[in-house]
Amino acid sequence: MKKFLHAAGGFCAGIANGLLGAGGGMIVVPMLIKSGLPIVKSHATSVAVILPICVLSASLYVRRGSVTLGQALPYLPFMLIGSAIGAWALPKLNRTLLRRIFGGLMLWAAWRMLF
Repeated sequence: MKKFLHAAGGFCAGIANGLLGAGGGMIVVPMLIKSGLPIVKSHATSVAVILPICVLSASLYVRRGSVTLGQALPYLPFMLIGSAIGAWALPKLNRTLLRRIFGGLMLWAAWRMLF
């Protein structure tokens, strides 16, 4: 049953990421926490799991002509810097604060999607 839940969670994360351009982590992190992984490891593992999904989705969008690399390029250096800062800060954050930041981000994303 546990393998089925992992497969279903991964499938839903892939669909969310491909369809919405993000959101896979919002499915993967709670799934990993529920599986017993500590919160910091859940966030780090989520990033590692989402990377190939993002690469695949992005390549399909580029191939289809929905986006060009030139459109994405101006954002890339800042995202890489932000990712490095986030990865550095993750193990230093208080677990409760991390949960609240993640929950706040989920609420903000839900609000934006609804309205």
